[in-house]
Amino acid sequence: MFFNNIFKSIILGIVEGITEWLPISSTGHMILVDEFIKLDVTPAFREMFLVVIQLGAILSVIVMYWRVLLPVDFGENKPIAIKKEVVDMWLKIIVSCLPAAVIGLIWDDKFNELFYNYQTVAIMLIAVGIIFIAVENYQKGRKPKFDQIAQITYQAAIIIGLCQVIAAIFPGTSRSGATIIGALLMGVSRTTAAQYTFFLAIPVMFGASALKIFKFGLHFSPAEITILIVGMATAFVVSTAAINFLLSYITKHDFRIFGWYRIALGCAVLLRLVL
Repeated sequence: MFFNNIFKSIILGIVEGITEWLPISSTGHMILVDEFIKLDVTPAFREMFLVVIQLGAILSVIVMYWRVLLPVDFGENKPIAIKKEVVDMWLKIIVSCLPAAVIGLIWDDKFNELFYNYQTVAIMLIAVGIIFIAVENYQKGRKPKFDQIAQITYQAAIIIGLCQVIAAIFPGTSRSGATIIGALLMGVSRTTAAQYTFFLAIPVMFGASALKIFKFGLHFSPAEITILIVGMATAFVVSTAAINFLLSYITKHDFRIFGWYRIALGCAVLLRLVL
């Protein structure tokens, strides 16, 4: 059973690493995949695992962008300096995080009870897929207002954060998808929108993971710790490749292909429920 769980953890880590950054809903995919390859663990550990495994994906962003994310400059033979533009970026990220953080802290368990199911995932996959296609059609030929994160206004940061609330409530929405859509509507370029959602995920997922671990408790068995570490490590490696792919892809293409994928997957899930 242990090695079977390790294999399943690797599969789930691969799925998490790919879907965390592509706007196709990591939580939705994890719920769907978990139905087919359920971990042989307690329900409480499974619920915690499906969230905390995302820390592996988040760590890949920190490793890749640590120079951009660090608000302090430790230059050689120079005094330590505060990078004001990075501090400003983090303030905007905090502003974007606040709505989802408040919602999650108050109603996380209730939303899990109501919406963590096939039906919600399928509906949100289709709905957000349609929105992606509509937004890209609307944006066609329009020049972005913001080509750098430093240019994003606090008003835009708030609106992006409100879009993220939808993902916090309904699995299948995609946290990255919701924030990218919000950013595109605010006039942010595709590459900058993707990078902003990468950075926005850091406090969001650390907070969500801390909440899940707190609720689960620190009474992990050696097998549970191993399963969790294997899943996170797999997600870390795969995420690095997924981030590089996405950034390369959107320099030449838009997000419509992800919208069509979401619609197709959502329809397939609905058909499975009906048949």
